[in-house]
Amino acid sequence: MKRLTLLISAILMTGSILMQAQVYKFDFSIDKKVKDGYIKVTSETLFNNERGYGYDLLPSWDGKSNQPFFFSLNVPDGNYKVTVTLGSKKEAASTTVRGESRRLFVENLSTKKGEMITETFTINKRNPVISGKERVSIKEKEKKKLNWDDKLTLEFNGDLPRVNSLVIERVENIPTVYLCGNSTVVDQDNEPWASWGQMIPRFFTDQVCIANHAESGLSANTFIGGKRLAKILSQIKEGDYLLVEFGHNDQKQKGPGKGAFYSFAYNLKIFIDEARAKGAHPILVTPTSRRRFDENGKSVNTHGDYPDAVRWVAAKENVPLIELNGMTAILFNALGVDNSTKAFVHYPAGTFPGQTRTLKDNTHFSTYGAYEVSKCVIEGMKKADLEIVKYLRPDYSGFDPAQPDSFESFKWNLGSFTENEKPDGN
Repeated sequence: MKRLTLLISAILMTGSILMQAQVYKFDFSIDKKVKDGYIKVTSETLFNNERGYGYDLLPSWDGKSNQPFFFSLNVPDGNYKVTVTLGSKKEAASTTVRGESRRLFVENLSTKKGEMITETFTINKRNPVISGKERVSIKEKEKKKLNWDDKLTLEFNGDLPRVNSLVIERVENIPTVYLCGNSTVVDQDNEPWASWGQMIPRFFTDQVCIANHAESGLSANTFIGGKRLAKILSQIKEGDYLLVEFGHNDQKQKGPGKGAFYSFAYNLKIFIDEARAKGAHPILVTPTSRRRFDENGKSVNTHGDYPDAVRWVAAKENVPLIELNGMTAILFNALGVDNSTKAFVHYPAGTFPGQTRTLKDNTHFSTYGAYEVSKCVIEGMKKADLEIVKYLRPDYSGFDPAQPDSFESFKWNLGSFTENEKPDGN
């Protein structure tokens, strides 16, 4: 009986290990023969919880359409290495891959007829559960977001998206960069809104994972109060990074004990102390500049004492600082009063479905603006000498905010969902 018990225990343990190490392989090719060890995906492979994988959100892909499509897989919280082979035997293609709420990973990858190119990246998946009955206090509209569910969802977009195969596997021992912030950092779900946090994954190899926990409208204290930091602390490990950018919404808080060098500085120290207690590296980021110019056409600071408070706390606590406020001011000065509108959500009525009024927002970024600001963050990482910059992709050639990329050279295939209401916060 004892031997039987040991045998059963060994089998259960082996099964547990196999489940934890499970690799999901999907064959999207037009070949009739299925690749060994792969699951064949057809136009009838639609996602449901019973199956646990399949085409999601939009009509399934038939291998011929040039329309974007989504593919989802139910997986536990964690980091997942994605290996995707793009291309077609029948035609030239151009494919962009985004994940969860429009996080950019593979950008405008062109393949010739018959050419297949394999790309890898690492993506973070999470749900609101912390432990037991403890949950992140997410907003009602966040319940519809792809960031806070049980699925890992990939979006395939581009001029002519073509996917041959997809492999998804759990990974543990790579550094994770957790992002804390507001609407300038969050993964914006819908066009035309975007933030730097969802663009920055594109520039890192699969040896780094970006986990963006930011949300629109939040300040340092409401991020903590909503148990978002608690969620991060339940997962963060030694050697990970915690990037913290607040200020936009904090500066609107009034009353006793409020202020840049009072409650705001106090809350920043909470992030620092909690990260260090887990063996992680806290990084402070000064708030991105808004689009506001003086009579001489020069960018002005709209954040009062809050950027200085971030600098003060960083120096006092010996924490690396990313000077995003200064770099974005340089960026917007370089673009100029008129052209800087391209970095923000400025669009005439009728640009997007159901948009009956002009959009003029001088806080929230367009996709182009978010892309440029994400490069500013990377340059800040380099200046701070963060070890993770060694994992930048080879095609990242550096960035000077005084010489921004041409708006005309920036190519972004619109996502399938739009929203005309501005994000929370300002």
